[in-house]
Amino acid sequence: MATRTLTAADLESTVMSTDIILVDFWAAWCGPCRQFAPVFEKASEEHPELVFGKVDTEAEQLLAAQLQITSIPTLMAFREGILVFNQPGALPAAGLKQVIEAVKGLDMEQVRSQLVSAPKD
Repeated sequence: MATRTLTAADLESTVMSTDIILVDFWAAWCGPCRQFAPVFEKASEEHPELVFGKVDTEAEQLLAAQLQITSIPTLMAFREGILVFNQPGALPAAGLKQVIEAVKGLDMEQVRSQLVSAPKD
């Protein structure tokens, strides 16, 4: 599956209805974003079992602000509706592959129990 464009209207519902989704926050004027785009697209073709979404931070400025996107590109990964990875910067193909494998390999029972026991701010 190729990447899909996500907006404020559908990001939350997509995250909550998808087992694993990777989201690339980008802008057309951003050089590193343009560098990362083909890497992200290729990974989406290599992993059709996952959802790969893109959020244009220029078109979705409020959404980007709500998610505290301060640097682009930023890659977020959600598993079972839980944010499990959030990192700014363009990843090389090997780095993105490593993130995908790590997210796939997570023990979600352990992740959920850590969330429950985490101190509240």
